[in-house]
Amino acid sequence: MWTRILDTIAAEFSDAVDAEQITRILLRLLLAAVLGGVLGYERESQGKAAGIRTHMLVAMGAALFVLVPQQGGMEIDDMSRVIQGVVAGIGFLGAGAIIKNKSEENVLGLTTAAGVWMTAAIGIACGLGREMTAVLSTLLALGVLSLVPKVADRSAKV
Repeated sequence: MWTRILDTIAAEFSDAVDAEQITRILLRLLLAAVLGGVLGYERESQGKAAGIRTHMLVAMGAALFVLVPQQGGMEIDDMSRVIQGVVAGIGFLGAGAIIKNKSEENVLGLTTAAGVWMTAAIGIACGLGREMTAVLSTLLALGVLSLVPKVADRSAKV
């Protein structure tokens, strides 16, 4: 009886059968968490609602949504439907961050929503094994979030 229980437990963890597979899973999810955390830290340091934990979870979740089907052998044509679902779902999460006040000019949270959307895209890149694309995208997004406002402020003062 105990042997059957242990065999069942071992079979349930059979999606990662060797050190290479475990390393790949860990690297992709960890990189997604780190890159999401970088963007989340920038947002949190600016006093925005969606901070480190939110961005880390969004990136890891998006990575996991594409990593698991990829491990199961899903073809890229079918993977596009998974990605569409993630993008649509993140759209709802981002919509929750947007607050519209009485006047049309007074809309808050658009950058936060766009940042969460970008973080999901970075997570998808990590999950698909496109690590360099994810890192470069994070650096560009960080530039948009931290450098563009400074340039815009200087331009407005001139």
